[in-house]
Amino acid sequence: MQQEGVHPDPVTFVTVLNACASVMALEEGRHVHEQIIQSVCESNIFEGNRLADIYAKYRSMEDAHRVFIKMPSHDVVSWNAMIC
Repeated sequence: MQQEGVHPDPVTFVTVLNACASVMALEEGRHVHEQIIQSVCESNIFEGNRLADIYAKYRSMEDAHRVFIKMPSHDVVSWNAMIC
């Protein structure tokens, strides 16, 4: 996408994060997280929830906690990701 000059939006990021989670690609998920941080679009709760969930599933609790703390708000999904 980016090579073609198309910049991802929050929906794209969540979709790519879901793909990373389904194939157990933690390093690729980290790369997407870096892209989210560097992007000009504002992060949303769906991205934060997915990132926290991926990091928690891979036992990277420091990363999961860091994402959780930086989220502007939390919902049931956010809390469940951290509890699980």
